[in-house]
Amino acid sequence: MNVVDSSGWLEFFADGPNAGFFAPPIHKVSELIVPTVSLYEVFKRVLQQRDESQALQAVALMEQGAVVDLNATLALAAAKLSSDLKLPMADSIMLATTRAFDATLWSQDADFEGMDSVRYVRSS
Repeated sequence: MNVVDSSGWLEFFADGPNAGFFAPPIHKVSELIVPTVSLYEVFKRVLQQRDESQALQAVALMEQGAVVDLNATLALAAAKLSSDLKLPMADSIMLATTRAFDATLWSQDADFEGMDSVRYVRSS
């Protein structure tokens, strides 16, 4: 199972230098987990940089994976991770979701560099 964090989705949609790194987990839809916080972050950024139509198209592609809502269990696990690891809220939700599903997190966010169960690539 795979979770692609928001930075990875945005890199993929922009066809940035690291888009190829994120393509394999994004294309394996049957193994893709999408936290709702990713939908929020990606929709907001694409809406700001492009338009609502393209933001909705991005979200539609993301929703081909298994969308996971933030429930009480994940919220508390994320809060603990945030406190223990000094992670921002969205990052802690990504990591909590990844761990709950015994998945791999794909990211170019430096907050995740060196963590277990994370495939990290430096942002170009």
